[in-house]
Amino acid sequence: MTPNPILWHPSRAQIDNAEITDFANWVERNHGFNWQQVYNRLWSWSVEHSDLFWKSIWDWHGIIGHQGERILINPDKIPGAQFFPDATLNFAENLLQQADDQIAISSHHEKGTSEQLTRATLKHDVMALAGWMQSKGVGKGDRVAAYIPNIQQAVVTMLATASLGAIYSSCSPDFGFNGVFDRFSQIEPKILVTIDGYFYAGKKINRADIILQLGKKLPSLKHILVHNYIGDASDLISNQNISLYSDALNHAPITDFVPVKFNDPLYILYSSGTTGVPKCILHSVGGTLVQHIKEHRLHSNVRQNSSVFYFTTCGWMMWNWLVSALALKAKIVLFEGNPFYPGPERLWQMAESEKINLFGTSAKYIDAVRKSGLKPNEIVDLSHLELLCSTGSPLNTEGFDFIYEHVCHSLQLASISGGTDIVSCFVLGCPIRPVYAGEIQCRGLGMDVVILAEDGSALTEEQGELCCKSAFPSMPIGFWNDKDGQKYHHAYFDSYKNIWRHGDWATLTKQDGIIIHGRSDATLNPGGVRIGTAEIYRPVESFDEIIEALVIGQSFEDDVRIILFVRLKEGVILDDELRDKLKKEIRAKATPRHVPAIICAVADIPRTRSGKITELAVRDVIHNRSVKNTEALANPEALKLFEHLPELAL
Repeated sequence: MTPNPILWHPSRAQIDNAEITDFANWVERNHGFNWQQVYNRLWSWSVEHSDLFWKSIWDWHGIIGHQGERILINPDKIPGAQFFPDATLNFAENLLQQADDQIAISSHHEKGTSEQLTRATLKHDVMALAGWMQSKGVGKGDRVAAYIPNIQQAVVTMLATASLGAIYSSCSPDFGFNGVFDRFSQIEPKILVTIDGYFYAGKKINRADIILQLGKKLPSLKHILVHNYIGDASDLISNQNISLYSDALNHAPITDFVPVKFNDPLYILYSSGTTGVPKCILHSVGGTLVQHIKEHRLHSNVRQNSSVFYFTTCGWMMWNWLVSALALKAKIVLFEGNPFYPGPERLWQMAESEKINLFGTSAKYIDAVRKSGLKPNEIVDLSHLELLCSTGSPLNTEGFDFIYEHVCHSLQLASISGGTDIVSCFVLGCPIRPVYAGEIQCRGLGMDVVILAEDGSALTEEQGELCCKSAFPSMPIGFWNDKDGQKYHHAYFDSYKNIWRHGDWATLTKQDGIIIHGRSDATLNPGGVRIGTAEIYRPVESFDEIIEALVIGQSFEDDVRIILFVRLKEGVILDDELRDKLKKEIRAKATPRHVPAIICAVADIPRTRSGKITELAVRDVIHNRSVKNTEALANPEALKLFEHLPELAL
């Protein structure tokens, strides 16, 4: 495999001044490890001495809490290993230290308004809201649910919940009633914090009816707190169990953070739910904190006063990841609304005004900007941008080229991958390694990531399952209401004994980078050879005529044939000429085996609420199988476009 071209290389000054260099030098001084400024040596040490590595993160960063004597117990069991079993700490306390006049949160809204919150005001609001929650009976282990957009009130609510040792869980307000109920009914929240509605693409969307339904259908709720976001809260607060969020901030604040164990629960996150009722994934206080500190400081070079942004909703784990940057005393930037309203320049203008250092988004957003014709570096000054992160799906080489040509030629581009399952990353960026086109830079420190064949043998420069061979702190505590742990075990540990199988189909390159080829359960299998869907998406998405694509395998004559669906730009027709061009490009950029048997044009492609296309749901539809939970989709009506297509008749 010939290495892809290098698009960026850190300078000597950047390497010397990187946070990861400071950490590695600290390890040298305190533990006698000579890393020789070679990332792979540091990575090997971090997985071979996992206990010492994670203890070093705690000590070097200065996590507030009591570490305890033991660092790692049952290290050979996955699941079963446990980090810092004797430690106590509080997540909110670690994010709220140094309550001064530095800006903590800068919130931007689609309607054009913005506001800022200092670290001092943030802590005041958190402690006051925690006092209100405590007066309603919220304590350690109770659940607080938030049906809320990506606004500062979401951050305050999460931190208030965590300050009491309670468990926070959120859904974005674009979920309808069934989607919210499917999630929150499982966890039985005591408090619901919400909004009266939200704005999207210039429209005001009222959520009063859904909130009232939740109040009736969730018997565990003691109270609902509503933020008057669109000005319609008066429709709700006449109910005796519903109060205004602003009034709760006038409550007497708590004075102390509640200490909890390192492995106590902090968050409940949800699987996408496209194959059934969403799984409720429990994440720990300490595991989330120490993992996010590592990823922000060592892999993303975030430091005090950095300006950090990720385009996300409160229904995606990247929101949880973003908020943790407060632990570094960085400023987090929030955006709520349509990133293309009123035009594709919106987020880039915000990046200029906020002098954003870390800009995070999805591969789909980058592709959409590229196809819009916008060249951000021609309309705004992005010279302060140091790191651009992309996730959600594999970023193709055209996306890499676009960023370096039309965004900023001097930034580090980090394609990252992990997920809701671990509320973090397995593979991500590294500020002291080069960026190769189309590749993720490295395996995460402390993450014993390997690519395995079906027989469990390790692979390099060959496609296989992305796995992790040893325990790490941000492994889930388990699934909610999974008392015997069978659902948790089945999700990750059935394929290989004592090894986490993540479900991504990937390659470890010769230069120790990672290429993700798609989800394992979506891989194609024509003629018995497994093909990652990303290998087809890459050449297809390079066509300006195509907005997006979806590829699945259809059972056909005791084999599998590849079906490619494309959503075309307005005015473009899928004729024989375009079909031939597509097939030729796929054959040239991949192999003849990747060429679709059939290419169909569709008006829309179904996607989850976090923007990921839903290959499995479409595969079920074309095989006349029911899709179990369409509420998990942002546009479930699109599934009908794939029913009974004459081109796919058997």
